[in-house]
This record gives sequence, C-alpha cells and structure tokens, in this order.
Amino acid sequence: MKKYDIILFDVDGTLLDFHAAQENALKMAFEKHNYELNDNVKTIYDEINHSLWNQYEQGKITKEEVIYTRFVTLFARLGLEGDGVAFEDEYQELLGQGHDLIDGAMEIIDTLSKTHDLYIVTNGVTKTQRSRLKASGIDQYMKDVFISEETGFQKPMREYFDYCFARIPDICQERTLIVGDSLSSDILGGNNAGIDTCWFNPFHLSCDLDVKINYEIKKLSELLHIVN
Repeated sequence: MKKYDIILFDVDGTLLDFHAAQENALKMAFEKHNYELNDNVKTIYDEINHSLWNQYEQGKITKEEVIYTRFVTLFARLGLEGDGVAFEDEYQELLGQGHDLIDGAMEIIDTLSKTHDLYIVTNGVTKTQRSRLKASGIDQYMKDVFISEETGFQKPMREYFDYCFARIPDICQERTLIVGDSLSSDILGGNNAGIDTCWFNPFHLSCDLDVKINYEIKKLSELLHIVN
C-alpha cells in the first residue's frame, strides 16, 4: 500500500528552472532598453526581490506590491530613468516564455501521475505561471493548479492550504505530501497545513529555519522511494 495518495508540487525551483527563466527574461528586457546588466545589478535586484517576496510570504504586502515595486526600487538604486511598472509588464511577458524543466521533473510526474493525484501549489504570478506550465507540458499531469494570486492567500499561510484542501476531492491530510525547494514557503507551509513535507535540496543547502522536514532529497527521482 502506498504511503501517500496526494502530492502537492511547488513550481519554481522544483519542477521548472526559475533561475534560467529569470536570467533570460532579465537579459532580454535590459537589452531592449539598452540598460547594462552585470553581476552587481543582478545582486542588487536579487536583494530587492528576495526581501519583497519574504514580506509577501509573511502577509505584510500584496503580490502587486512585490512585482510593481521591485524594478521601481532597482531603477532608483541604479539611477536609471525608466518606468519600472511598465518594465515589470515586459519582464513578465518574457518570463512566461521560460519553461525549462528541472532535471528529472517530467519523468517523475509522468510516473507518479499514474498512481497518485498531483497538484500544483505556487505563489507565482497567474498569467506567467499558467503560460510556463502549459508550455512545459506539466499542466496535463495535474488534477488542479492553485496559484496564490487566485486564492487570495499565499504559501506558507494556513488559509492558502485550506483553500486548496477544500477543492481537492477526498483529501486525507495524513496521506498528503508537499514537495518544494523553499523552506519558508513550501516546508513551513506544509507544517502550517499539518501535512508531511519533502524538501527538494539539489544544492545541498543547510536548513536555516525552524521547520519540520520529513524528507530531504537531492534528486526528484528519489521521490519514488518516499511516496510508495
């Protein structure tokens, strides 16, 4: 008898290579406006972006404040004269084209979809995420896709998972597993929701958050030994 019936998958950094998508989108957007994109600019952007997303996960700011603040703040820091809000819209269009899969992602969801009910749980932007999921082919393996922008809540909030659970038929939380690369979003979210967690940690990072991790994997293929 298999241990889990339902598996909740994060998207960015778990199934799709967000780093590659972000790199390409930033490169194309900056080139279009003849802005210089060097390592220093990327570092400043990452600091701004990471801070804003952390505040969003904590419920301190909205999704709109995240995406429509980051380039405005970046341009101000760099002394660039540009419309950060319009730039964000262009960036999102380009980001939506990035759908490179994490190594082993298609194989694992294709295999697991035959025996388990799979769902997407993501804090990403709706239009961008749906575009990337469709282009990658991942969406066809999922029973449903839950995007924070549509739910009114976000990971790691308990309310986000309550929204998801209310829309998953015959869910048993003891037989539900969340898989993701973010300790602050996926693993803490799983803890708040009362379900088991699997930390996808391909870069061998240390755990710097007070969370309960039921399983830790370096490759997605390792999931097979956990869920069955």
